[in-house]
Amino acid sequence: MTSTASTVDYVRGDATAPLGKGVKVIAHVCNDLGGWGKGFVLAVSRRWSEPEAAYRRWHRERSKNDFGLGAVQLVQVTEYLWVANLIGQRGIRTGRSSGPPVRYEAIDTALATLGGHVLSLGASVHMPRIGCGLAGGRWESVEPLVRARLTERGIPVTVYDYD
Repeated sequence: MTSTASTVDYVRGDATAPLGKGVKVIAHVCNDLGGWGKGFVLAVSRRWSEPEAAYRRWHRERSKNDFGLGAVQLVQVTEYLWVANLIGQRGIRTGRSSGPPVRYEAIDTALATLGGHVLSLGASVHMPRIGCGLAGGRWESVEPLVRARLTERGIPVTVYDYD
């Protein structure tokens, strides 16, 4: 039996300017409050207006859709580029917060769903260290989810560390 597993490649750079050829999906973690205004989403919004507009509409119309922890929204921004809004964060961190807002189970669910979409697109996945910025997660907990849900299914993943 041959393995179709890909690797997680780590590069220095900007995940909103993904490297390589072919169809690409930029994945990032969003909160479940409808808030879009800090962290990686600012870099996304500087390049494209569609992901933020789609996320805000998705949240606004949540009584009629699947918005919630573990959900995925794919937004096409160019012919060969998509942005995946993954709901993997419960609320936001405040002065009264008890523990980080990251929800690993939700990230795992979202990555599993994303994997199916990415395979059907024949795409690669590009991301910052999702869930590890404002969400307060630890990469040692997120990376195994990325491997299990994406690279072990043969999906190439590039993780970008921004200087």
